[in-house]
Amino acid sequence: MTNILPFLMFEGRAEEAMRFYAGLFPDASIDEVNPWPPGSPGKPGTIMTARFTLAGQSFMVTDSSVNHAFTFTPSVSFFVNVDDLAQLEHLAAELGQGGQVLMGIGSYGFSQRFTWLNDRFGVSWQINLP
Repeated sequence: MTNILPFLMFEGRAEEAMRFYAGLFPDASIDEVNPWPPGSPGKPGTIMTARFTLAGQSFMVTDSSVNHAFTFTPSVSFFVNVDDLAQLEHLAAELGQGGQVLMGIGSYGFSQRFTWLNDRFGVSWQINLP
């Protein structure tokens, strides 16, 4: 079966990020965790691959076994539609902690409220109250 999954590559923080995200959304799950095995190129205690689910969407993560000169960019982000302002404010506060606000909570003409931020891991989130 062909499927497409968002894939997030970290350098040593994949499990921390995955567990943080799973704690923010109802009905989230950590579905599979495969640490780098002994003798492999990955650092002990880091994730070779893992899969988790948020709001019915599956994601994969890894901790890169090599350092690289790039990271996440806001040109690719996760767009989250929420049910109410309280949920938007909660997600914005939690995801924004230690991150960077790109667009503060406001009305930008296309929805009731919207915000866009990078979380502390550098992953970009757009949170929208339609």
